[in-house]
Amino acid sequence: MNFLEELKNIDPKKPGAWPWLVKLASFAAMLFAVVAMGAFFDWQDQYEGLKQAKQEEQQLREAFLAKKKEAINLDIIKKQLIDTQQSFGALLKQLPSKSEMDALLTDINQAGLGRGLQFDLFRPGNEVATGVFTEQPISIKVSGNYDDLGNFASDISLLPRIVTLNDISISPSAGGLSMDATAKTYRYLDESELAAQKKAKPAGAKK
Repeated sequence: MNFLEELKNIDPKKPGAWPWLVKLASFAAMLFAVVAMGAFFDWQDQYEGLKQAKQEEQQLREAFLAKKKEAINLDIIKKQLIDTQQSFGALLKQLPSKSEMDALLTDINQAGLGRGLQFDLFRPGNEVATGVFTEQPISIKVSGNYDDLGNFASDISLLPRIVTLNDISISPSAGGLSMDATAKTYRYLDESELAAQKKAKPAGAKK
């Protein structure tokens, strides 16, 4: 009797009388069914949890790498910040305070006289506030020869405070050349001026 005939002749109500081969096959089928049901009903939640944990791990890994890059660049950023602060501090030192403006105007005048130039006009204009700084325009007209005018412009650029020459116009004059220009210098506002500027802003906004 072969295996197929044994299957046809088995009595489902008497499993104890089943052939050993049929018993083993039935046991294997039951074991597989139990494992499959366990995986479906019990392991499904664990599988979803594992999947979520892997996603969180990937996110944490990416966050860690980003923080690691920031940490590596932190020293470079600190150095750049220090360099920027030092450069800004050096620029501030080149801006006169309110009390130093008169001395700076004198320096500009002396730079021209020192080169033998004749001042036909030296008229400081009104200051114009731009943020935490003010711009001081000075209308000047000087007469002299070409070399002296050039040296005067060079002396202006070498002053310890920032002074620029703008709107330069040179024309012939009796005995040489005449230069019209607007010299501009800048200064930073002191604490009282900054406070007054802050108080004035709300008042201007209400209008």
